[in-house]
Amino acid sequence: MTPPPDLDTEEGRAAYRAELRKVALPLRWTGLGLIVAAALLVVAVSRDWAGVPEGAVVVGYGMLAAGWVLVIATVFLRTRHHRRRMAELEGSPS
Repeated sequence: MTPPPDLDTEEGRAAYRAELRKVALPLRWTGLGLIVAAALLVVAVSRDWAGVPEGAVVVGYGMLAAGWVLVIATVFLRTRHHRRRMAELEGSPS
């Protein structure tokens, strides 16, 4: 188990911010990648680039929805992690 974060010093707060940034990082990048790829696909369909068929827009919107689900899920995971870490901090002797 990791020690509770030291939020009394600037270095401790910086380390905790870095720790929070790492929570669910692959999930967040996957979600953002899906959102960007979906936007490119929808634009390609609307501008008739590279002969992308009209039906591909449904796939694009599905990718867009899945990407946002992943990004929102990372917010919940990060919040849950933060709450647990703060509970550790409150429970530790000072």
